[in-house]
Amino acid sequence: MTTQAVTLIIDGCAVATVDADGTEYRSGHVLLYGNRIGVVGAGPAPDLGPGVRRIDGTGCLLTPGLVNTHHHLYQWITRGLAPDHTLFEWLTTLYPIWAGIDEDAVRVAATGGLASLARSGCTTTTDHHYVFPREGGDLLGAEIAAAADIGLRFHPCRGSMDLGKSKGGLPPDDVVESLDAILAASADAIDRWHDPSFDSMLRIALAPCSPFSVTPELLRESATLARESGVRLHTHLAETLDEEDFCQQSFGCSPAQYMEQLGWLGPDVWYAHGIHFDDAAIASIAASRTGIAHCPTSNARIGAGIARTADLLAAGVPVGLGVDGAASNESSSMLEEPRNALLLARAHGGPRALTTRKALAMATIGGARVLGRDAELGSIEPGKLADLALWRLDTPAHAGIDDPVAALILGARPPLAALIVNGREVVTDDAMRTIDESEVGRQVARAQAALVAKAG
Repeated sequence: MTTQAVTLIIDGCAVATVDADGTEYRSGHVLLYGNRIGVVGAGPAPDLGPGVRRIDGTGCLLTPGLVNTHHHLYQWITRGLAPDHTLFEWLTTLYPIWAGIDEDAVRVAATGGLASLARSGCTTTTDHHYVFPREGGDLLGAEIAAAADIGLRFHPCRGSMDLGKSKGGLPPDDVVESLDAILAASADAIDRWHDPSFDSMLRIALAPCSPFSVTPELLRESATLARESGVRLHTHLAETLDEEDFCQQSFGCSPAQYMEQLGWLGPDVWYAHGIHFDDAAIASIAASRTGIAHCPTSNARIGAGIARTADLLAAGVPVGLGVDGAASNESSSMLEEPRNALLLARAHGGPRALTTRKALAMATIGGARVLGRDAELGSIEPGKLADLALWRLDTPAHAGIDDPVAALILGARPPLAALIVNGREVVTDDAMRTIDESEVGRQVARAQAALVAKAG
């Protein structure tokens, strides 16, 4: 490889590659060739002369960028509402407020939420947008534009609801769509935006919201459309006992059995939450390679329960992590998720239920596997995409913690020395490079006040 091919050197840092062998270096280096990882090794980087940009990683830990497998970005402008409600109470309180969103509000909310993710080490994120008011405008396009502004790799899910309250569902009728309208909009989203290429910054998935807000016909038709179009499928499942009761009363079976009957199992499917699975459900999910987006912070905030993470991993289920919507996880910090996943798993299953390195793996290669991108993302290996997080661990909060992975997962949130997405620096020295954070904060406050007043 020629000297001119090297575009960035990260040198002198600890490196946790999260590759299949768990390779780590106490002091190592990484060379980038544009948007690809070129060389990963121990010791100092070779001297390539003054023309190559170099980041001094002394005192830092380099990890793969974190992968967020579940979010609702529009909720960034409804944080802090209904703080002490059950899930169903929380939803019925917030649906009338969410009914007032439009594309300007969604773009502001998405910009704020995506900036928060970037600041917490996230390089790839999904979003599950399922609220489409009739006069809202191009809501999916608004958040796609926000992701381009921030610079994150983005997997938006064209969500949907067609089972309103008058037909036995939970959402009010004015925020649901017809089956035909949903399928047309879903096909249009795939045609407009889905990019299946190796280094894609934008991929679409289809995501009917949940068993209590969509019809069986929508689930079946969405699965058919997604598989004909080569895109993935996503939905909420087994999040609360209320949902279990709803499915037993409505369909005579558990949520997992219901989805299996409708063809919603397979390596192209991932469920958000997956808390209340029995042994048979876990076995079926594992055999089909269906993925799980584990959302420990949101699950605890809503009081939904503790997922059987250790059992899912032991069965071979692909498990990633998600912050979930900002209205049920106000911090929306991706780095909090592996720590909280570890703490909840150990609280439920004992001190060996989840290790620090398995927690980091769920936040990186696990998330990439759930999204079908583990050949491209999620570990620091030559040929993979240059999505990296460089964490500063020489601060007083981390001094004296000998194990850098333990410092990252168990310690206070460290400053982010650099966040690199597709070979481009998005965060440098714990500050966004792509947007004015102060101005975004002002826009978020105005949008939140306007939305709540509209619902008033």
